[in-house]
Amino acid sequence: MIISPGRNFIFVHIPKTGGTSMALALEARAHRDDILIGDTPKARKRRARAERLQSKGRMWKHSNLADLDGAYSPEQIGEMLCFTLVRNPWDRAVSYYHWLKEQRFDHPAVGLAKQLEFAPFLQHKLTISTMLAWPYGRYMRDVTGQEHGVFLRLEHLEQDMAPLAAHLGFVPELPHENRSDRAEYRSYYDADLRDLLGRLCAEDIARFGYTF
Repeated sequence: MIISPGRNFIFVHIPKTGGTSMALALEARAHRDDILIGDTPKARKRRARAERLQSKGRMWKHSNLADLDGAYSPEQIGEMLCFTLVRNPWDRAVSYYHWLKEQRFDHPAVGLAKQLEFAPFLQHKLTISTMLAWPYGRYMRDVTGQEHGVFLRLEHLEQDMAPLAAHLGFVPELPHENRSDRAEYRSYYDADLRDLLGRLCAEDIARFGYTF
């Protein structure tokens, strides 16, 4: 997450959507008062600023707008440009699985990915419950449930970037960070697995026009 009082925006970093690249692009032109929350170089240097926020939620790189309750009111959030990146859910699920396999922290999803192949991982009740609970829109809802912001599709950034570029006064130049060395995502799915993911992420697929 990045909160910029000077440029009046909040960037919400949804996991495995290209958010690290966006964070780096924004950091390259950061204001002195920007609050950078994450593990990028400038964010690590400015960690104390995030720790001073009097928020009721957890302040980490993947915080959502509701986590800001106490530090910012819904009215203040509503006056800022809130934006995030979204990604084809079939592609994102494969990226998420491979990212988990490389992690070393203690979390049930990490253990699950290390133990299982992709199909049983996606079919597991923990994965299913997580995907159903966290459609993209939930990240952009404040504590009252009001949704804010602009959603930029990773696959159509040139088309979707206009509102953000107009607000910032420049077009963020995104490096390709955290590139995965893996096969093309469609190769991970048979028809049943494709349809399962389609049901789990039906809200996002319909809203953003994604297809397999």
